[in-house]
Order: sequence, then structure tokens, then C-alpha cells
Amino acid sequence: MCGIAGVLGFGDCLREESLRSMAASLRHRGPDADGIWSDADAGIGFAHTRLSILDLSPAGNQPMISPSGRYVIVFNGEIYNHRDLREELETSGDITSWRGHSDTETLLAAIETWGMKRALEKAAGMFAFGVWDKETRQLTLARDRLGEKPLYYGRQGTQILFGSELKALKAHPMFVGEIDRDALSSFMRYRYIPAPKSIYQNIHKLRPGSFLVLRPGETEHAVPQPYWEMNEVVRKGVEEPFPGSEAEAKNVLESRLLKAVELQQISDVPLGAFLSGGVDSSMIAALMQQTAIRPVQTFTIGFGDPEFNEAKDAREVARHLGTDHLEAYVTSEDALSVIPDLPALYDEPFADPSQIPTCLLSRMTRNHVTVSLSGDGGDELFGGYNRYTWLRKLQKIPGPMQRFLGQALALFPPRQWDKIYQFVDGLLPESLRVRMPGEQAQKLASVLKQGGEKEMYGRLLSLWEDVQQLVPGATDTTQTVDLWGHYSFLDSSEQKMMAIDTMTFLPDDILCKVDRAAMGVSLETRVPYLDHRVVEFAWSLPLHMKIRNGQGKWILRELLYDYVPRELIERPKMGFNIPLDQWLRGPLRDWAENLLDESRIRQEGFLNATLVQKKWKEHLSGKWNWQYPLWNVLMFQAWLNMNHTAGVKN
Repeated sequence: MCGIAGVLGFGDCLREESLRSMAASLRHRGPDADGIWSDADAGIGFAHTRLSILDLSPAGNQPMISPSGRYVIVFNGEIYNHRDLREELETSGDITSWRGHSDTETLLAAIETWGMKRALEKAAGMFAFGVWDKETRQLTLARDRLGEKPLYYGRQGTQILFGSELKALKAHPMFVGEIDRDALSSFMRYRYIPAPKSIYQNIHKLRPGSFLVLRPGETEHAVPQPYWEMNEVVRKGVEEPFPGSEAEAKNVLESRLLKAVELQQISDVPLGAFLSGGVDSSMIAALMQQTAIRPVQTFTIGFGDPEFNEAKDAREVARHLGTDHLEAYVTSEDALSVIPDLPALYDEPFADPSQIPTCLLSRMTRNHVTVSLSGDGGDELFGGYNRYTWLRKLQKIPGPMQRFLGQALALFPPRQWDKIYQFVDGLLPESLRVRMPGEQAQKLASVLKQGGEKEMYGRLLSLWEDVQQLVPGATDTTQTVDLWGHYSFLDSSEQKMMAIDTMTFLPDDILCKVDRAAMGVSLETRVPYLDHRVVEFAWSLPLHMKIRNGQGKWILRELLYDYVPRELIERPKMGFNIPLDQWLRGPLRDWAENLLDESRIRQEGFLNATLVQKKWKEHLSGKWNWQYPLWNVLMFQAWLNMNHTAGVKN
């Protein structure tokens, strides 16, 4: 895993100190080595920092030049099937010798032999890279199929800057950061900024599964080209469904996942796995242990509050599997100490509160291993999120009854619903018990007011209902929900939501959260569920093999029960949560008060200060729980505070 950056332009923008500054900003992504390369006459410069995972020798250092001298690459990620690609290149006679055994060298040879698009189609892995072709004088930027690795790029003056993180672009002296209000409104709605936008005008995220060709003087009209499209994967899956039985489907899924886990355990450094005790991470740990010759190292963190603590469950799963399990209990002080680091770590506003425990877990894990496998992706592929089953149930309620129920639920604030729930909790079956019932009732009331399934889905995703009122002067961008029409060929709302979440929420929230938290401590994470062959097979499975009797991940559970007893897994979905609402009224209150100061927000001019203050006072009173909308505002304010002192323009 590495950090990459570069400049396409002429003159002062290619100065050595500028490239070295870009590399230095990414040292956390690659502390083992760094390098720069430039060709002033061609107008191109690369910077690279290396976290050595495969081929620890200098033969794996970058920027790397192909044996012919035609191509130069800066690469971040892993090509898991690179040994197979090497064998294919050797068998065909295209390559007769190698300098080392890094996957970067393999990728360079594949590009030179097969061309860019074909090489990308053959590569299985997670990656982001830039390649300079000396012959055609063009720069190609590329990103993996599901967006595991980040890649930002954009025009600044007469040159193009690119990098693994925004901080690399900001380290270049010609960077000018002007906040994009439309991107800010998207952030307030979703808690992340959907690709291709970033928080800055003219700076973009390259979409997953695409590559972009840039030439000096022609960059204004460059358009990313797809080499793998989720739309086509979904369409092919439903048009050519898996023809076998449920037992056969389970066997194929096991085979695909085993292959992915085996490939992703290739490493020249210590390797382990995150383990929460839930379905997804338990499945990955079980398959790792199945293929390992010694106990796999697994890691989890716990909280003292039992409502938010999964460590006990993870411990029981680890004991059954026989892993070498490590856990650490963290205090609220440990968790709160992470918050000042978040604006710098994530570079642009990012407000998924589980970023806090993810950072703590990554720090603990890095003390023992350099690579950790993760269970991310299981929810999107196999129907794990509650919203998938919620929407189906709500759509069965007649329209007038929906509105009536919405009005009835809105009569009481969350605190009242929590008290009501306490009286009936012991009488409810396990399947009807929920966490944070007051907050769930509040959300449900707002969803029931919407009407259509697309609108309901949009409300389920939205943290602020009226972002135009919150962000004056912004256009309300709902590009995530607008993808609904792309999947009109799908019969069910569940499938539409799963497809859209895989294209948006997964790369821009979940994978971004883990990448920054882990790479912030030089920890590489790998995600076996996102091997594209697993993804393609998952989409060939009928919906009833994923969601059954109101519960998601049916086939994944059935497979997991072959490795772990059902009773260790079947419990309410907890997620990676923290008691944020309580912290905002307690230990975080002074910090929040400063950032939410009405005169301060009004002077900055980005947000509706009156609206923010109204939500803050209601939250402090305990009448309403606005933890998530307020966390969006607080993360933006903290980010803005950091960048104002750094001289970023408004």
C-alpha cells in the first residue's frame, strides 16, 4: 500500500521541492521508502511513498520505469492475481525475465503487452495509479472496480494535480482551495461527498471502475472511461441468474470467497483480520483460519457500555474458530482523543461517527500486523442493511395510513418513545427489538411522509431534510437517489437500493472511512467480499437467497453456520456505534459549543446559523436527538477551522 501523487504541467509546478512536499504529505501511507521522478520537457512529475507489502527489496520501489523505458508508474494497492498474470505473460513469450517479484512490475508489463484497458480488465485487486506513456505523451489515471483505493485529481491554473489524498494536492504551492457549496450540501445530506465531487471546486474523485487519459493542453475535455460497470454487472446478473439449487449456490459462494481470501493473504509482512463477531467479519475470519497453517490473528475493540459493546461476541467467535484473538477496551476519553485528528485524517468533511472506533481499532491492529482483512461489502452485496427490509414493509401500508402513522409517530419526541419502549421491551420477541427506539421512531415518521419508494429511500439516506435551507446558495444535489432510474429494469426496491449503495455509499463512506483510518497508521486493509468475481456471482443470485423472512444475508448466514454455531451469530445487528448523543450533551459539549457558535457560523457564511442553533438547543434539552445532523455540521466546522488556519480560500 502506498501514497501516490503527481503533476501534469510545465514550469515551476514541476520543481523538485514541490514533488517532495507532495510525497511528504503522504508519508503515513508509505513510511518505508519514497521517490520522485519528473520530465520537465514532457511536463510530467510523479511522487511516491511506499508501504512495503510484496517484494520488500529496492526492486519494488517507485516511481517505476518499464524495462523498455516507455512507461513510468506510481501505484497504490495490490494486484492479487499478479502471479497468474506473470505466468500468462511468460507463457506467451512476451516477458522472459523480471527484476523483482512486485505486483507493480507485473502491472507495468501487462500494460505494455496488452494495453491499458485490457490490463485493467485482467487485473483483480484494489488500486489507484498513474502511468505516463513517454511515446504518446499522455497520463492515464485509473481506479479499482469498487473504489477501495482513493484517487483525487483536478485542474489548478494551467496544470493538473492528482494524488491518493487531498492533502497531496494541497501540498503543491499552486493549489487553490475554493469550497464547492453544492458539494457541501451533498455532504450535509449524506455525511460524505459522493464522487465525482470533492469539497473543492474543480477537484474530483475518479469514479470506481474507470480510467482517465490526460494530455497536456487537452485536459479540459477529458472524460473518464469505464472498464467495469456496476450497471452491467447488475443487468447481467438478473438476466442470467444462477441456475442451480440453494445448496449449489452456497458451495459456489464458498469457493469464490475462499479463493478471494487465499489471494488476499499473500503478503511478505504480518497479516490479520478485524473481527466484530458479526456475520461479515466472522465469515472472513473463518475462511482465513480454514486456509491458514497457524492461528490467524484477529482484532476487536470493546466499550464499557453494553449497548455499544461487541467485544464479548467477537471473543466467543474467535474462541470457536481458534484464532489468536486480541481485544482492547477503550474508554470514552480514548475515543474522544481521536476527534481532533479527524479533519486532517479525512482531508475533506466526513461524518460517519463510526470513524472514531475504526481509528481506534486500526491503531491497535497496527501494533501487531501490517495488513488486515475486513468484512466490508457484505451488507451491500447480500442485503444486510435494515433499510432494505424497512422499505418493503412500509410500501405495503396504504398511502393514507402511511401519512397517519407518520403524524402519530411525530407526536412524541425520541425521549418519550424511549420511555414507552422500556415498558414493552420485555414483552417483545427478539425479532422486534430495536436499538435506540426513539431515534428509529423519529426517522420512521419522516420517511412515512414521503410517499413513493424512491422518495422514501432518499429520506432514509438523508441526515438533513432541507439542505438548501441549511446551505444558502447551494443547489440541492440528490445524485445518489437520482441513480434510481438507472435500475428501472430491476423489479424490487431492495435490489435497487443494494445496487445504488454499492456505487455510492460503499466507496464514498464505508471504504473511505476504513482507508483513511487504517492508512493514517500505515495499516493496509483488504476486502475479500469486493473481489469482482464475488460481486458478479452475488448479483447472479435471486433476491430470496439474500433476504428471507425480513432478514438479510440469508445465504451468507447459511454458509457461516458450517463454521460457527448459529447461536453465536444470531443477535440484533449492532453496527460500529458510539454513544454520540450522550457525548454531545456531556464531554463534547464545550468543543461543540465553540464550533456551533451562532455569530461564528454567520460570519463564516456557509451555513444557516439560526437553523443550526435551533437543532443544537433541542438536542441539549434532550427533547430531540439530533446527533447525526449535528455531527455533520461539527465535522464541517472542525474541518473549516483547520483549513482556515492553513489559508484555504472560501
